[in-house]
Amino acid sequence: MNLKRTALAAAFGALAFGATVSAASAQPLQPGHPRQEQVLDRTAHQRAVIRHEERTGRISPAKAHRLLVADRRIAARDHRMARRNGGYITRAQQHRLNRQENQVARRIPG
Repeated sequence: MNLKRTALAAAFGALAFGATVSAASAQPLQPGHPRQEQVLDRTAHQRAVIRHEERTGRISPAKAHRLLVADRRIAARDHRMARRNGGYITRAQQHRLNRQENQVARRIPG
């Protein structure tokens, strides 16, 4: 009889834990930190410039693709850094990401 109670309590505990985890993951995303938003806004603007340059014929589709991939990698690094820090990036990380954006921007003509 004691074993049944223990098993039942463990089952309810696991069920309660599962409900808590799913409720926490169902929360909407919070707005980004200003440093993170600055980097992501810059990345989005740079992507628009790359696409414009490709449409006007100033860069080849292959070069545009390479530049867009580089920008996506920077955005992915930003997200990874923010996840590790609890939702924001540090000033040093912001500077590092902006330097990487500068390197990509130098490869865009015009």
